[in-house]
Amino acid sequence: MTKSESLISLVNSMTQHEKRAFKMASQNRNKKSGYLILFDLISGQKDISATYLRDQFSELTEENSFDSTAKYLYQILLNTLLDLRKEQDSYYYLFNEILKARILFEKSLYDDSFNLLTKTIEKAQERENYYALLLASKLELEYLLALNFPLVNEKEILSKQFKINEIINIIKKTNVQSSIYELLKYRLVHQGNVRTQEQKQKLNDLVVSEMSIVSSSNIANFEINKFHQLFQANYLISVGDYESALRSFIELNSLFENNRHLWNNPPMYYLLTIEGVLDSLRSIKNYDGMSYFINQLKILHSPSVNYNANVKCLVFLYEQFPQIDRGFFQLSESKMNELNDLVENKLHLLSRVRQAEICLYAAIISFGNHELTKASKFLNMIVFKVKDYHSLPLYRTFRLIKLMIAYDTGNFSLISHETLSIKRELKMLGQGFLIEKMMLTFLNNQTPPTSKFDRLKLWAKVSEKLAHIEKDANERQALRIFDFTAWMESKILKIPLVTILQRKQQNPL
Repeated sequence: MTKSESLISLVNSMTQHEKRAFKMASQNRNKKSGYLILFDLISGQKDISATYLRDQFSELTEENSFDSTAKYLYQILLNTLLDLRKEQDSYYYLFNEILKARILFEKSLYDDSFNLLTKTIEKAQERENYYALLLASKLELEYLLALNFPLVNEKEILSKQFKINEIINIIKKTNVQSSIYELLKYRLVHQGNVRTQEQKQKLNDLVVSEMSIVSSSNIANFEINKFHQLFQANYLISVGDYESALRSFIELNSLFENNRHLWNNPPMYYLLTIEGVLDSLRSIKNYDGMSYFINQLKILHSPSVNYNANVKCLVFLYEQFPQIDRGFFQLSESKMNELNDLVENKLHLLSRVRQAEICLYAAIISFGNHELTKASKFLNMIVFKVKDYHSLPLYRTFRLIKLMIAYDTGNFSLISHETLSIKRELKMLGQGFLIEKMMLTFLNNQTPPTSKFDRLKLWAKVSEKLAHIEKDANERQALRIFDFTAWMESKILKIPLVTILQRKQQNPL
């Protein structure tokens, strides 16, 4: 990404409050200043390209170099955002106070420097910010050393050193705990939930490591407890134990609620917790229980535009999931506008996985409403993108939905070609859900028999296999995204999909 492209992304990610702060900081400047002209050009045209921006800037001013101005504006914006963060976030505030203490010491204002470090150490302990605590504590000892330890005795020096070692130990324990959770999360994102005993064994190895850390640790703090509960809950989801996962997420939510003063800004891990609770509730079809946690999402707010976009995306999805799962695909006009806004204006602010999710469910909603062209458009937003998306387990679901559209439109040549590609992929990976393989077989058999007798005969043959799949905990993880078994039943028996989905919701396994 070039500097001008980074600049466009940075300006587009700024909130109105941040833009106003920048304007106020620049209000005494000449409005014809090159960097202000450049800022206004980007702000006024959200989708402007770097090339078009360069051409427009050159037309408005010949006195300034575009590249130099872009670099200068980029730095000014970062400084503005940093100044705002120092007021909004204790993390930035603590490190800023440490920098002030350094300046005071360099200017020989030793008492002021030590007083500021003492206050920063107290604040860092209160906020459990062990990185700031370590830096401030080490700096205090370094400055005492530089001044030949004035007004302190050996016992006090030993006490300070002991506390630093304790801080290092806590950081080490937290780092190991978070590393195991990060590895688990990586595997779930890039390899998907457990499909085979071999995959479960690999995750069990992580469980053993995590449990040994917890059992050997005599340190209890918010960060360590947070990562322990996150690991447990995500592991339980990965193996399809949603009831136990829900209990872990509820405990984790209580931990967060009781320690609001320790939240990061933005509270990313709290968002992961609420998402985990909602995912577990959806999986056990406890839709009524979702309302409280959706409302908890709605009151979250952060200076981060990306974070707010993710929150809005989750609110939309989990408000719609109860309807999608029951086959009620028709959205109200306001919800349709909300979906269009997410796809058209906020998609670039979301992570790759979240982009894929919102496009997939937009496609499923359109498919359920028999708007096949619109469904294809949403799918193609991911299918035809760079290969980064191809590694996501969710990508195969995109391809299956695309094949269902081809099935309904009679494009069996596409089905045949795509099926070979998907089968090669499954063989290479050495894994895959049974429902995926059944879907590929069904799609390639073209249309079901026309007579009612033959359809019932085919259904008797297929239904036993589908019933086995629906009872399998691993297979149910694939069916959470979309109930392919219901779609197959709908096509074979020529019963509306909504009728089958409603029946399954009323009579769960």
